[in-house]
Amino acid sequence: MYLACTLRFLRSGDRAQRAARYALRRFQFAYAMFEKPVKNQVSGEIAEALGWNAGKLQLQPVSGGSIAGSWQLRSDNDRAFIKTVSASQNSMLDAERDGLARLAQSGAVRSPSVFGHGTVDDTSWLALEWLDLCQLNGPGFAALGRQLCELHRYRAETFGLEKDNFIGATTQPNKQTADWTEFLFKYRLGFQLDLLASRKRGFGQDDTARLQAAWQQRFSDYAPQPSLLHGDLWGGNAAMLTGGQPVLFDPATHYGDRECDLAMADLFGGFDRDFFDAYAAQWPLEPGWQDRRPFYKLYHLLNHANLFGGHYVSASRRLIDELSA
Repeated sequence: MYLACTLRFLRSGDRAQRAARYALRRFQFAYAMFEKPVKNQVSGEIAEALGWNAGKLQLQPVSGGSIAGSWQLRSDNDRAFIKTVSASQNSMLDAERDGLARLAQSGAVRSPSVFGHGTVDDTSWLALEWLDLCQLNGPGFAALGRQLCELHRYRAETFGLEKDNFIGATTQPNKQTADWTEFLFKYRLGFQLDLLASRKRGFGQDDTARLQAAWQQRFSDYAPQPSLLHGDLWGGNAAMLTGGQPVLFDPATHYGDRECDLAMADLFGGFDRDFFDAYAAQWPLEPGWQDRRPFYKLYHLLNHANLFGGHYVSASRRLIDELSA
Protein backbone atom coordinates (compact mmCIF):
# COMPACT_ATOMS: atom_id res chain seq x y z
CA MET A 1 0.00 0.00 0.00
CA TYR A 2 2.92 2.34 0.63
CA LEU A 3 3.88 2.66 -3.02
CA ALA A 4 0.54 4.33 -3.72
CA CYS A 5 1.77 7.52 -2.10
CA THR A 6 5.20 7.91 -3.64
CA LEU A 7 4.60 10.15 -6.67
CA ARG A 8 2.23 10.35 -9.56
CA PHE A 9 5.05 10.15 -12.05
CA LEU A 10 6.43 7.08 -10.26
CA ARG A 11 3.07 5.38 -10.72
CA SER A 12 2.85 6.14 -14.43
CA GLY A 13 4.81 4.43 -17.18
CA ASP A 14 7.21 1.54 -17.00
CA ARG A 15 10.41 1.29 -14.96
CA ALA A 16 12.61 2.46 -17.84
CA GLN A 17 10.54 5.62 -18.28
CA ARG A 18 10.69 6.38 -14.57
CA ALA A 19 14.45 5.89 -14.56
CA ALA A 20 14.82 8.18 -17.58
CA ARG A 21 12.81 10.93 -15.90
CA TYR A 22 14.93 10.63 -12.78
CA ALA A 23 18.16 10.71 -14.78
CA LEU A 24 17.00 13.86 -16.57
CA ARG A 25 16.40 15.62 -13.26
CA ARG A 26 19.86 14.64 -12.00
CA PHE A 27 21.42 15.91 -15.23
CA GLN A 28 19.61 19.23 -14.97
CA PHE A 29 20.84 19.59 -11.42
CA ALA A 30 24.42 18.84 -12.48
CA TYR A 31 24.28 21.42 -15.27
CA ALA A 32 23.04 24.06 -12.86
CA MET A 33 25.78 23.31 -10.33
CA PHE A 34 28.75 23.20 -12.69
CA GLU A 35 28.75 24.40 -16.26
CA LYS A 36 31.96 26.35 -16.80
CA PRO A 37 34.65 24.75 -18.99
CA VAL A 38 37.91 23.40 -17.66
CA LYS A 39 40.80 25.72 -18.44
CA ASN A 40 43.77 24.42 -20.42
CA GLN A 41 45.98 25.16 -17.43
CA VAL A 42 43.87 22.87 -15.27
CA SER A 43 43.94 19.98 -17.74
CA GLY A 44 47.68 20.40 -18.12
CA GLU A 45 48.26 20.21 -14.38
CA ILE A 46 46.01 17.17 -14.13
CA ALA A 47 48.07 15.45 -16.83
CA GLU A 48 51.28 16.38 -15.04
CA ALA A 49 49.95 14.96 -11.77
CA LEU A 50 49.12 11.73 -13.58
CA GLY A 51 52.56 11.57 -15.20
CA TRP A 52 51.18 12.05 -18.70
CA ASN A 53 52.55 13.96 -21.67
CA ALA A 54 50.96 17.39 -21.18
CA GLY A 55 51.90 18.46 -24.69
CA LYS A 56 49.46 16.10 -26.44
CA LEU A 57 46.28 16.54 -24.47
CA GLN A 58 42.74 16.24 -25.77
CA LEU A 59 39.90 17.22 -23.45
CA GLN A 60 36.23 16.88 -24.31
CA PRO A 61 33.03 17.01 -22.23
CA VAL A 62 31.10 13.77 -21.74
CA SER A 63 27.96 12.74 -19.94
CA GLY A 64 28.61 11.36 -16.50
CA GLY A 65 28.59 12.72 -12.96
CA SER A 66 25.35 13.98 -11.45
CA ILE A 67 26.93 16.82 -9.44
CA ALA A 68 30.10 17.61 -11.36
CA GLY A 69 31.52 18.50 -14.72
CA SER A 70 32.53 15.37 -16.66
CA TRP A 71 35.33 15.09 -19.19
CA GLN A 72 37.47 12.63 -21.11
CA LEU A 73 41.17 13.47 -20.96
CA ARG A 74 43.44 11.81 -23.53
CA SER A 75 47.18 11.84 -24.02
CA ASP A 76 48.85 9.42 -26.42
CA ASN A 77 47.36 6.04 -25.44
CA ASP A 78 46.17 7.17 -22.01
CA ARG A 79 42.53 8.01 -21.17
CA ALA A 80 40.88 9.13 -17.95
CA PHE A 81 37.46 10.19 -16.81
CA ILE A 82 37.76 13.57 -15.11
CA LYS A 83 35.22 15.03 -12.72
CA THR A 84 35.48 18.70 -11.78
CA VAL A 85 33.81 20.93 -9.21
CA SER A 86 34.62 24.31 -7.72
CA ALA A 87 37.36 24.20 -5.10
CA SER A 88 34.78 24.94 -2.40
CA GLN A 89 33.14 21.58 -3.21
CA ASN A 90 36.38 19.58 -3.04
CA SER A 91 35.07 17.50 -0.14
CA MET A 92 32.50 15.93 -2.50
CA LEU A 93 35.18 14.54 -4.77
CA ASP A 94 37.27 13.42 -1.81
CA ALA A 95 34.26 11.52 -0.48
CA GLU A 96 33.77 9.88 -3.86
CA ARG A 97 37.44 8.91 -3.96
CA ASP A 98 37.10 7.34 -0.53
CA GLY A 99 33.91 5.50 -1.47
CA LEU A 100 35.41 4.04 -4.63
CA ALA A 101 38.42 2.87 -2.63
CA ARG A 102 36.12 1.07 -0.19
CA LEU A 103 34.23 -0.64 -3.02
CA ALA A 104 37.53 -1.76 -4.54
CA GLN A 105 38.84 -2.99 -1.19
CA SER A 106 35.79 -5.21 -0.75
CA GLY A 107 36.71 -7.14 -3.90
CA ALA A 108 33.01 -7.79 -4.47
CA VAL A 109 32.19 -5.59 -7.44
CA ARG A 110 34.07 -3.75 -10.19
CA SER A 111 34.42 0.01 -9.87
CA PRO A 112 36.63 2.58 -11.63
CA SER A 113 40.15 2.86 -10.27
CA VAL A 114 41.17 6.24 -8.87
CA PHE A 115 44.12 7.78 -10.73
CA GLY A 116 44.40 11.01 -8.78
CA HIS A 117 42.66 13.86 -6.99
CA GLY A 118 43.64 17.49 -6.49
CA THR A 119 42.87 21.19 -6.77
CA VAL A 120 44.13 23.71 -9.31
CA ASP A 121 43.23 27.34 -8.67
CA ASP A 122 39.43 27.39 -8.22
CA THR A 123 38.83 23.88 -9.63
CA SER A 124 39.02 20.53 -7.84
CA TRP A 125 39.33 17.39 -9.90
CA LEU A 126 39.09 13.62 -9.61
CA ALA A 127 40.71 11.41 -12.26
CA LEU A 128 39.23 7.94 -12.70
CA GLU A 129 39.94 4.97 -14.92
CA TRP A 130 38.18 5.36 -18.26
CA LEU A 131 35.81 2.43 -18.79
CA ASP A 132 33.85 1.72 -21.96
CA LEU A 133 30.44 1.05 -20.45
CA CYS A 134 27.11 -0.12 -21.78
CA GLN A 135 23.68 -0.64 -20.27
CA LEU A 136 23.10 -3.67 -18.10
CA ASN A 137 21.16 -6.54 -19.69
CA GLY A 138 19.44 -9.53 -18.09
CA PRO A 139 22.60 -11.55 -17.37
CA GLY A 140 24.37 -8.36 -16.29
CA PHE A 141 21.59 -7.51 -13.84
CA ALA A 142 21.70 -11.03 -12.42
CA ALA A 143 25.48 -10.86 -12.01
CA LEU A 144 25.16 -7.48 -10.26
CA GLY A 145 22.56 -8.92 -7.88
CA ARG A 146 24.94 -11.69 -6.87
CA GLN A 147 27.89 -9.32 -6.54
CA LEU A 148 25.88 -6.89 -4.42
CA CYS A 149 25.32 -9.80 -2.02
CA GLU A 150 29.07 -10.16 -1.70
CA LEU A 151 29.49 -6.44 -1.09
CA HIS A 152 26.91 -6.64 1.68
CA ARG A 153 28.83 -9.51 3.33
CA TYR A 154 31.62 -7.00 3.97
CA ARG A 155 30.81 -6.09 7.57
CA ALA A 156 31.70 -3.67 10.36
CA GLU A 157 31.00 -3.45 14.09
CA THR A 158 28.88 -0.30 13.85
CA PHE A 159 26.59 1.50 11.42
CA GLY A 160 27.88 4.64 9.71
CA LEU A 161 31.48 5.36 8.80
CA GLU A 162 34.61 6.99 10.17
CA LYS A 163 33.76 10.16 8.28
CA ASP A 164 30.77 11.98 6.83
CA ASN A 165 30.22 12.02 3.07
CA PHE A 166 27.48 13.01 0.63
CA ILE A 167 24.27 11.67 -0.83
CA GLY A 168 24.10 13.61 -4.09
CA ALA A 169 24.98 17.15 -3.02
CA THR A 170 23.58 16.73 0.50
CA THR A 171 25.83 16.07 3.47
CA GLN A 172 25.38 12.53 4.78
CA PRO A 173 26.26 12.25 8.48
CA ASN A 174 27.82 8.91 9.36
CA LYS A 175 28.42 8.99 13.12
CA GLN A 176 29.28 5.42 14.05
CA THR A 177 26.37 3.94 16.00
CA ALA A 178 25.78 0.44 17.36
CA ASP A 179 21.96 0.55 17.22
CA TRP A 180 20.30 0.52 13.79
CA THR A 181 17.09 2.23 14.89
CA GLU A 182 19.05 5.10 16.43
CA PHE A 183 21.20 5.48 13.33
CA LEU A 184 18.21 5.35 10.96
CA PHE A 185 16.15 7.97 12.74
CA LYS A 186 18.92 10.28 13.91
CA TYR A 187 21.39 10.28 11.03
CA ARG A 188 19.19 9.35 8.08
CA LEU A 189 15.47 10.19 8.31
CA GLY A 190 15.79 12.66 11.19
CA PHE A 191 18.64 14.55 9.56
CA GLN A 192 16.79 14.87 6.25
CA LEU A 193 13.56 15.91 7.99
CA ASP A 194 15.35 18.60 10.02
CA LEU A 195 16.93 19.89 6.84
CA LEU A 196 13.59 19.96 5.06
CA ALA A 197 11.91 21.67 8.03
CA SER A 198 14.42 24.52 7.69
CA ARG A 199 13.29 25.04 4.08
CA LYS A 200 9.63 24.04 3.95
CA ARG A 201 6.75 24.58 6.33
CA GLY A 202 4.84 21.56 7.60
CA PHE A 203 7.80 19.35 8.49
CA GLY A 204 9.51 18.94 11.84
CA GLN A 205 10.83 16.75 14.63
CA ASP A 206 7.31 15.51 15.33
CA ASP A 207 7.47 13.66 12.01
CA THR A 208 10.64 11.89 13.07
CA ALA A 209 9.11 10.91 16.40
CA ARG A 210 5.95 9.56 14.75
CA LEU A 211 7.94 7.56 12.21
CA GLN A 212 10.24 6.11 14.86
CA ALA A 213 7.29 5.09 17.03
CA ALA A 214 5.68 3.34 14.06
CA TRP A 215 8.96 1.58 13.23
CA GLN A 216 9.50 0.39 16.79
CA GLN A 217 5.95 -0.89 17.02
CA ARG A 218 6.42 -3.01 13.88
CA PHE A 219 10.10 -3.94 14.00
CA SER A 220 11.13 -3.89 17.66
CA ASP A 221 13.05 -7.15 17.28
CA TYR A 222 14.71 -6.30 13.97
CA ALA A 223 18.51 -6.03 14.39
CA PRO A 224 20.40 -6.11 11.07
CA GLN A 225 24.16 -6.42 10.88
CA PRO A 226 26.12 -3.46 9.46
CA SER A 227 26.83 -4.19 5.77
CA LEU A 228 28.94 -2.12 3.40
CA LEU A 229 26.48 -0.30 1.13
CA HIS A 230 26.89 1.48 -2.16
CA GLY A 231 24.47 4.01 -0.70
CA ASP A 232 23.11 5.65 -3.88
CA LEU A 233 22.15 2.67 -6.01
CA TRP A 234 19.93 4.16 -8.71
CA GLY A 235 20.10 2.99 -12.31
CA GLY A 236 22.43 5.77 -13.42
CA ASN A 237 25.17 4.53 -11.06
CA ALA A 238 25.39 1.02 -12.49
CA ALA A 239 26.47 -0.29 -15.89
CA MET A 240 28.59 -3.07 -17.33
CA LEU A 241 31.68 -3.57 -19.44
CA THR A 242 31.24 -4.84 -22.96
CA GLY A 243 32.17 -8.31 -21.75
CA GLY A 244 29.26 -8.32 -19.30
CA GLN A 245 31.03 -7.47 -16.03
CA PRO A 246 28.88 -5.15 -13.85
CA VAL A 247 30.38 -1.85 -12.68
CA LEU A 248 29.25 0.43 -9.84
CA PHE A 249 30.28 4.07 -9.42
CA ASP A 250 29.29 7.36 -7.72
CA PRO A 251 28.89 5.72 -4.29
CA ALA A 252 27.69 7.18 -1.00
CA THR A 253 29.27 4.36 0.99
CA HIS A 254 28.59 3.60 4.62
CA TYR A 255 27.65 0.61 6.75
CA GLY A 256 23.91 0.06 7.08
CA ASP A 257 21.08 -2.40 6.60
CA ARG A 258 21.63 -4.21 3.31
CA GLU A 259 17.95 -3.71 2.49
CA CYS A 260 18.66 0.01 1.97
CA ASP A 261 20.54 -0.55 -1.31
CA LEU A 262 17.70 -2.66 -2.65
CA ALA A 263 15.14 -0.05 -1.63
CA MET A 264 16.95 2.66 -3.59
CA ALA A 265 17.31 0.33 -6.58
CA ASP A 266 13.55 -0.20 -6.49
CA LEU A 267 12.56 3.45 -6.01
CA PHE A 268 13.17 5.08 -9.39
CA GLY A 269 13.33 2.05 -11.67
CA GLY A 270 16.19 1.09 -13.94
CA PHE A 271 16.86 -2.34 -12.43
CA ASP A 272 15.59 -5.51 -14.10
CA ARG A 273 13.71 -8.17 -12.15
CA ASP A 274 16.71 -10.44 -12.74
CA PHE A 275 18.72 -8.22 -10.37
CA PHE A 276 16.33 -8.63 -7.44
CA ASP A 277 15.72 -12.33 -8.10
CA ALA A 278 19.45 -13.11 -8.25
CA TYR A 279 20.06 -11.27 -4.98
CA ALA A 280 17.19 -13.08 -3.25
CA ALA A 281 18.39 -16.46 -4.51
CA GLN A 282 21.89 -15.78 -3.17
CA TRP A 283 20.85 -14.23 0.16
CA PRO A 284 17.12 -14.05 1.02
CA LEU A 285 15.94 -10.99 2.94
CA GLU A 286 14.58 -11.21 6.45
CA PRO A 287 10.79 -11.45 6.93
CA GLY A 288 9.12 -8.06 6.92
CA TRP A 289 11.38 -6.51 4.29
CA GLN A 290 8.38 -5.39 2.20
CA ASP A 291 7.17 -3.25 5.12
CA ARG A 292 10.61 -1.84 5.93
CA ARG A 293 11.36 -0.88 2.34
CA PRO A 294 9.14 2.26 2.29
CA PHE A 295 11.02 3.66 5.33
CA TYR A 296 14.28 3.25 3.43
CA LYS A 297 12.81 4.76 0.27
CA LEU A 298 11.67 7.76 2.31
CA TYR A 299 15.29 8.70 3.00
CA HIS A 300 15.92 9.21 -0.71
CA LEU A 301 12.59 10.93 -1.31
CA LEU A 302 13.41 13.40 1.47
CA ASN A 303 16.84 13.99 -0.01
CA HIS A 304 15.25 14.77 -3.36
CA ALA A 305 12.76 17.06 -1.65
CA ASN A 306 15.72 18.93 -0.16
CA LEU A 307 17.62 19.04 -3.46
CA PHE A 308 14.81 19.62 -5.96
CA GLY A 309 11.66 20.56 -4.06
CA GLY A 310 8.49 20.29 -6.15
CA HIS A 311 6.56 17.03 -6.19
CA TYR A 312 9.19 15.32 -4.03
CA VAL A 313 7.99 17.47 -1.11
CA SER A 314 4.35 16.42 -1.41
CA ALA A 315 5.35 12.78 -2.04
CA SER A 316 7.44 12.81 1.13
CA ARG A 317 4.57 14.28 3.11
CA ARG A 318 2.16 11.59 1.93
CA LEU A 319 4.56 8.76 2.64
CA ILE A 320 5.39 10.10 6.12
CA ASP A 321 1.70 10.29 7.00
CA GLU A 322 0.96 6.80 5.72
CA LEU A 323 3.96 5.16 7.42
CA SER A 324 3.23 6.83 10.76
CA ALA A 325 -0.54 6.24 10.70
